[in-house]
Amino acid sequence: MDTLKSIIMRIVAVIAAESLGVIGAGSLVGIEVWQAAVLAGALGAARVLEALARFYLADGNLTSEEINEAFAKVDKKAS
Repeated sequence: MDTLKSIIMRIVAVIAAESLGVIGAGSLVGIEVWQAAVLAGALGAARVLEALARFYLADGNLTSEEINEAFAKVDKKAS
């Protein structure tokens, strides 16, 4: 249960981090700010969820290393 709570909170953080990164960029191309933020947040969360799903499909188990690797895909500072 703690692992699930941690994953959910980290996904919320991904959504926030990805959304805040495009707040100003949307206005440059004529997209509403909230639409750009929602799109960026959803895409970031989708990348993490896809990676988690692929790791889970491999063996039916998620290790903490696999979880961290999935989140590292969207963490620009981790790369």
